[in-house]
Amino acid sequence: MPRMNQDPKKPPVRAAVAPQDKLLVCREEAAEILSISVRSVDYLLANRQLTSRRIGSRNLIPMADLRRFARMDHPERLAC
Repeated sequence: MPRMNQDPKKPPVRAAVAPQDKLLVCREEAAEILSISVRSVDYLLANRQLTSRRIGSRNLIPMADLRRFARMDHPERLAC
């Protein structure tokens, strides 16, 4: 007979990190930070205007690169 007072197993708690404190972000977060589409982030990665780090199966973009990219002037269009 199962115990009635037994707590169900809780999932591990994730640490919440403020966006400005993160070192690496995923493509979706990078797009949101730069106010562009995920497709545009993919274009920037393909043209080596942004770098990424592969960790496991994830491609993560350093926040330092996003800040550097945001400070630059961009007279040309991202994609045709």
